[in-house]
Amino acid sequence: MGKHIGILTAGGDSPGLNAAIRAIGKAARSFQDTDVIGFRDGFRGMMENRTVRLTSEMLSGILTIGGTILGTSRDKPHRMPVGGKLMDMTDVIVANYEKHLLDALICLGGGGTLKNALHLKNAGLNIITLPKTIDNDVAMTDAAFGFDTALGIATEAIDRLHSTAHSHHRIIVVEIMGHRAGWLALGAGIAGGADVILIPEIPYHVETIADAIRQRSVSGKHFSIVAVAEGAVAHEYAAQIAATEAALAKAKTDGEKSAKKAAKAKLRELEAQHAGNTLRLAQRLEELTGLETRLTILGHLQRGGAPSAADRLLATQLGTEAIRLACKDIFGVMVAKQGAETRAVPLEEVAGQLKTVPLHHEWIESARRVGTSLGD
Repeated sequence: MGKHIGILTAGGDSPGLNAAIRAIGKAARSFQDTDVIGFRDGFRGMMENRTVRLTSEMLSGILTIGGTILGTSRDKPHRMPVGGKLMDMTDVIVANYEKHLLDALICLGGGGTLKNALHLKNAGLNIITLPKTIDNDVAMTDAAFGFDTALGIATEAIDRLHSTAHSHHRIIVVEIMGHRAGWLALGAGIAGGADVILIPEIPYHVETIADAIRQRSVSGKHFSIVAVAEGAVAHEYAAQIAATEAALAKAKTDGEKSAKKAAKAKLRELEAQHAGNTLRLAQRLEELTGLETRLTILGHLQRGGAPSAADRLLATQLGTEAIRLACKDIFGVMVAKQGAETRAVPLEEVAGQLKTVPLHHEWIESARRVGTSLGD
């Protein structure tokens, strides 16, 4: 008897999702004629029971296409907007899982999807996840598909910005995705030859950055490229966040509800203050250096387009492994890439974990050795 497998994509779209969907659908037929149905638009589509059967015709030609043919959303099973209210729709999702006689549900997504997947696993569903994110911040895996493509796009953008920066003797500040982890900005900054790279893991001093740019001017280089992760923060701002997070942790430990509420409100306030930070940084650098400064925000350009060869290969490897695990009744895991091997990592070990750039990572050391300023 073949198995019945469900699949959905959740969170932000990412290059390589279609390659993974294709791998899962094609591999399923080679394992005891396993049947696969897709749920449209993530967990919301599963709650609303909107399905599509992944036929050969549907899978044909999608390997090279960006985005996801299933659609996606950021809705959470236990906090889903329904009729203007946030409702726990876990029971509805479980009922639809059982209605389709599913043996497993494969969820393709990043950090938020992992938490939601663990929630459904604890509700009794057989869950397997695949790591996708352009931020490369999923723990317990060397890489998530989507990162390599985004890295190439961001690097090419920096390459192109060099010519206008050089021609007009400008500072070009380029904002790259990465709220909590700096892998993308760091990798693209190094590969693109950025003169300054700012990442969330290393709080910066604006004066230090301005000094590095002024030193370039003194040496006859009258332009600079500053690659900034969107989550990079100034040293004083980082100190406020750290103090507030410490207060929140203490309040949780002590069971002080009012202190917990106040700390959360303060964090939301700090997050709101951070909006537009890269623009303010660009303006401040112009004031301090006297050099004309321009800001480029890459935004969703980094998510789009055809996946790279590396992302197609990774998505195919992880997708086919997910089917192998499902047919061997191995559930409650994320399929991870570790070295040359794949490994089934228990969801409890990876959900809620964040893979940030270690302060002594070889990329950071390499950046410093070629004279790149990290703002610290």
